[in-house]
Amino acid sequence: MPVKTSPPTFNATRVAIAALTLVAAGCASSSSSATKPSLSIEHIMEDGFKGKESLSARIAKGQGTAEDFKKIAFLTEELALNQPPKGDLASWTEKTRALKAAADDLVAGKAGAVDAYKSAVNCKACHSVHKPD
Repeated sequence: MPVKTSPPTFNATRVAIAALTLVAAGCASSSSSATKPSLSIEHIMEDGFKGKESLSARIAKGQGTAEDFKKIAFLTEELALNQPPKGDLASWTEKTRALKAAADDLVAGKAGAVDAYKSAVNCKACHSVHKPD
C-alpha cells in the first residue's frame, strides 16, 4: 500500500524574502553600473568636441540633426559621469550638468536650445580648471 504524504507547505514569507533579495540584488547591480562611465573624457572629446568640424561645432552653428542631438546628449551624460582629472568636483559637476541640460533641451526641441547649448559649451572655462597640464 502506498504511503500517503502531505503536499509540501507553502511558506509565503520565505518566498517573499527570496523575491525581495533578488530584486534588491538586481537594483544594486544596475545602479552601480549606471554611475560608471562607459567612455573616457578623451574619447568623448575626440568623438564630439574636438575641432572646428566636430559634432559640437556643427550643433553650435545650427547645423545639427536629431541624431546629432541624441549623440551629444549621450556624450554629455557620459562626460558628467567621469571624474575631473584636475580641479574641484563641484565645479566639474556644475559645468557638466549645465552642458547635459543644454543637450537634453536640444533633443526635446525646446525653443532657444541651440543658443543655450552654445553658452554651455565653453571649452576654455572648463579646460582652464579641469584639463591636466
